[in-house]
Amino acid sequence: MRTSGEQRGGTHAGSTDDGTAHWVDPFRPLSVSSSTGIPLSVGDVHIWRGWLDQPAERVRQLEQTLSTDERERASRFRFETDRTRFVVGRGTLRSILGHYLGIEADRVRLRYGRNGKPYLDEGPDRASIQFNLAHSHQLAVLIFARMRQVGIDLEYVRPVPRLQKIAASFFSAYENAVLSSLPPGQQEEAFYLCWTCKEAYLKATGLGLEQPLDQFDVALAPGEPARLLRVEDRPEETRRWSLRWLEPAPGYLAALAVEGQDWRVTYYDLR
Repeated sequence: MRTSGEQRGGTHAGSTDDGTAHWVDPFRPLSVSSSTGIPLSVGDVHIWRGWLDQPAERVRQLEQTLSTDERERASRFRFETDRTRFVVGRGTLRSILGHYLGIEADRVRLRYGRNGKPYLDEGPDRASIQFNLAHSHQLAVLIFARMRQVGIDLEYVRPVPRLQKIAASFFSAYENAVLSSLPPGQQEEAFYLCWTCKEAYLKATGLGLEQPLDQFDVALAPGEPARLLRVEDRPEETRRWSLRWLEPAPGYLAALAVEGQDWRVTYYDLR
């Protein structure tokens, strides 16, 4: 599965010319120290990826960084695999935020919006850092920016039973028309491109299901640039947001939504 080659918002560090990601080690050659953190300027968007199945010792280390409510939430998972992946995802988020802020991960204080979107609320510098997390199957992807809202969604690509029926229930009339017009061999990819873009946009705005999925249109044809095409009763939204598709690993598809156009992206790989 190939992602779009369009480069939105200027030069994108860490991308190849065809729009695919070039993942780099976040700690080389940056020489990051706990006192300075990782540089994140207003024009930067950072994407991180990390695998959720980690050695038991690493899971224990990350669990120690979680807040009391996060540990309680982890304990409610029925299956150990789900509990472990939640711990690794939240612990990784805290670890990365700690690097940006120059503090220990367990000192990161998170609060949540009315639809569950987490945010930092301690001081103007911390409040300026915006972030979002998505995970599916064995992989997590995270997005960070400063002074601009961001959202990211990730899906583990597998066959979709009753694809047309699901699309008819959630996609807009325009999106369903495009999906139906595609050759059968392209419809599954288009479905995932559409779904991830819509979810990334909703996560970036923080609206969640307050914004019905069928009341806005996104591009979905394979090979077409990711774009927000229409939002019902809010035409200015199409100029406010940039969308991009991303294949973070074989078998996975992600999309990111970033407020504004003037940004550059770097991709970091947590090994």
